[in-house]
Amino acid sequence: MELTLLGTGEPAGLPRSDCPCARCAAAVGHEARAATALLVDSTLLLDLTPGPAFAAARAGRSLSGVRQVLLSHPHDGPALEVPAGLPAPVRVPDRQELALISGHRVRALALDSPGTGYLVTGPDGERLLYLPPGAALAGTGGGVGPGGPYDVVLLDVGRRPDALARLREAGLVGAATDVLAVHLGHDMPPGPELHRRLAAAGARAVPDGTSLTVGEFHGGVDVSQLPRRTLVLGGARSGKSVEAERRLAAFPGVVYVATGGSRDGDAEWAARVAQHRERRPASWRTEETCDLVPLLERDGPPLLIDCLALWLTHTMDEVGAWDDTRWERGGSAELATRVRTLVEAVRHTPRQLVAVSNEVGSGVVPATPAGRRFRDELGRLNAAFAAECEHVLLTVAGVALPLR
Repeated sequence: MELTLLGTGEPAGLPRSDCPCARCAAAVGHEARAATALLVDSTLLLDLTPGPAFAAARAGRSLSGVRQVLLSHPHDGPALEVPAGLPAPVRVPDRQELALISGHRVRALALDSPGTGYLVTGPDGERLLYLPPGAALAGTGGGVGPGGPYDVVLLDVGRRPDALARLREAGLVGAATDVLAVHLGHDMPPGPELHRRLAAAGARAVPDGTSLTVGEFHGGVDVSQLPRRTLVLGGARSGKSVEAERRLAAFPGVVYVATGGSRDGDAEWAARVAQHRERRPASWRTEETCDLVPLLERDGPPLLIDCLALWLTHTMDEVGAWDDTRWERGGSAELATRVRTLVEAVRHTPRQLVAVSNEVGSGVVPATPAGRRFRDELGRLNAAFAAECEHVLLTVAGVALPLR
């Protein structure tokens, strides 16, 4: 089954003609995108982009063989024109199946938002899932079935990473599934950052006009090859926690490890905790603990640890690091042992791990011996932890800069 993406952008396209934003300014060349539309085996057209005949011609395809046009958007549009010779666009009712004379079967899937998703099965059994903007399946699309995970999935990864997480949890997206991000628009960053962010979710974006054969490997992202360990560093309010959460948003069952705990009577801290909780997917589970080693040693879903600086504060409290006498008579050695034990657990963990920590080396030198001691120990912890991670990022002003 051959798939040609006539467009990969949001319904208004990218750039928008009347928009001066940075994303539109950077949308040139391969980053310019027409509204998403898919041509399957030159016989089935899913959604219409403005100027579909010209879009097909640019991709080296013709619409003359199209026998069915299906709409997915939550309204009867968005066709600006229907070229002569094309059949009238229709929408298949939810859970109904359409059999084409070409041998393709199309099943309409119910969504958790207005619109229609389509599961297309080719004559040879390859399966393609296509979802409209901002949508996720209402269920599991009828289960994995005898065919196993889908071969290709096209969806709005930028706005609905949870839709991808649900598909993974249901077994409908596996390591060999080619996940393509479509409906790309202002929600995603411009340039290389778009592709880095999608790669972290196990997805990719391709230029308009790209053709591929469903079921073949196309140099896409193999989720099994994603980095197992990632450290995200940053200063206060740099966006490090948001970046860490974003890296796991497309994966199910994440365990969020909060090392800060609760602080009775501290309203400002309670507000911070509440903000973090509201931002996290509902399917994530939270554990408030500084006992990280047992979590790292056990197999299970991905871990997000936020943050190492608070773990270090708790551990330094326990070893008496703030008392010079206790520090010199064993506290320093005990802390070093605990850090080594943690780093050893990170080295051998079977789980996907994303950890957050503060980068304090570039700040003002603390005025107190205790402050300088904490700064030095956090720098050592960050360096030891980073040495065990495949990916290390530094966030500045909400922008993630890859260090490794």
